[in-house]
Amino acid sequence: MNLEVDLHIHSGLSPCADITMTPNNIINMARLKRLDAIAITDHNCTKNLRVAWEIAKSTDIILVPGVELTTKEEVHLVCLFDSIVKAEYFQKVLDRNISNIKNRIDVFGNQYIYDINDEIIGEYELMLMNATELSIENAVIEVKKLNGVIIPAHIDRSSFSILSNLGFISPELEINTVEISRNFNYNELKKDHPYLEKYKKITNSDAHILGDILERESFVEVEEKNISSILETLKRKEP
Repeated sequence: MNLEVDLHIHSGLSPCADITMTPNNIINMARLKRLDAIAITDHNCTKNLRVAWEIAKSTDIILVPGVELTTKEEVHLVCLFDSIVKAEYFQKVLDRNISNIKNRIDVFGNQYIYDINDEIIGEYELMLMNATELSIENAVIEVKKLNGVIIPAHIDRSSFSILSNLGFISPELEINTVEISRNFNYNELKKDHPYLEKYKKITNSDAHILGDILERESFVEVEEKNISSILETLKRKEP
């Protein structure tokens, strides 16, 4: 079966996200757009996932716990996990590797933490937009320890992508799925990087405002309608 998905969405914990990007609003917008599964993937932090997880449980939306990690090389990686517990464990890895620099709200914006009613109950103090001390190689190791999956984010972009910053995707990383932006010509990209032929591609919104969350336009083929099946599909090599 095919699940319509958007696996890269930011809540108000990400300083670049709109104030309307609360957990309830995100999940309800996904329902309005008739999506089957979404992932909330804030920059370098998982602090809104537990609340979103509890909200999603009372709906027909599958919430995949995730985070958008900025590596030491300033590459964005979408990291997805099969349980909220594993995502929260990964927060400990993030805590050890995040830069000890306080956020400048006047420059970068707020980093809101919400309760189940979308009330703001706090702000994350350290700057989430900075690169962490995790290299790409170590990030892959840490995520795989938790049976998670890593997807290089928006590889077609000229900044914060693995291709723009490193020039290639090392086969040693054992990554099998890459993310491209909506409406991007993947075939053109493959002309410059022929090896991309062996990677599965997924389109996500990278939404920072509610209206940007995908319609029913990106899907993952799964055996069962659950998180584990979604992640297993993303891990598998192309035939």
